Amino acid sequence: MLIKRVITAIWGVPLVLVAVWFSEPLTWFTILMAVWGLLAAVEYQRITGVSGTRPLAAFGLVWTLLFIISPHFTHGLTLPLLLTSAVVLSLALLLFLPKKDGVFASWAWTMGGILYIGWMVSLLVALRLDAGRTWVYLALLATFASDTAAYFIGRFFGRHKMAPRISPGKTWEGAVGGLIGAVIVSLLFSLLGPVRLHFGYLTAALLGLLISVFGQAGDLAESLLKRNAGVKESGSLLPGHGGLLDRLDSILFAGAVVYIFCFLVII
Repeated sequence: MLIKRVITAIWGVPLVLVAVWFSEPLTWFTILMAVWGLLAAVEYQRITGVSGTRPLAAFGLVWTLLFIISPHFTHGLTLPLLLTSAVVLSLALLLFLPKKDGVFASWAWTMGGILYIGWMVSLLVALRLDAGRTWVYLALLATFASDTAAYFIGRFFGRHKMAPRISPGKTWEGAVGGLIGAVIVSLLFSLLGPVRLHFGYLTAALLGLLISVFGQAGDLAESLLKRNAGVKESGSLLPGHGGLLDRLDSILFAGAVVYIFCFLVII
């Protein structure tokens, strides 16, 4: 398992970092996030049962994609239009489904997936477009550092279970290790010239803590989703890591907190 995790990280992390760096002639990061988000949405639909209602499943995928690419459309009505159409059109779609039993449960899961994946991934895309590649690097690398430190510290030194009913493998020792890993990476972005962001050490440390806390919360939230669905992994596309949703869960929450922190506190 450990070897598979390392091999996947060796090719996966550089791929993401290169996609963030280059924006010409295509917006590669948006393309990567769109593909990743749609595949994660397919996994989400499979484990929640939405895939059994094909019209709603197709609707959910289309609107998830629209949300992900929405930051490229700067008109002020883009978001209200997307939200309104997602609710109204999906509810109207229910009227035409041949099977009426349980459709509102499928509708709720569909809307949840659109917001959980589509809207949250769109914040990462917006961060790249509006704040630049360095802020995205901070969000991604600090999250990777938090996940990696939490995994290894928890694996070798973990003794006290953090949330045994949600994710039995997670420990408080691992959580603290994740906090330290994210803070160290965040501090590097206040020190190193090529990727330096202009904020002080205390601000960097605070942001690192927030990234780790929210990233771990996102991981636990997805673990709770899987536990309710009775599955261990969202998929098997990433050897040693599970599915794409398993790798996206912490990034979704961490990216959101970096986006809010960037535009409310820094800029």
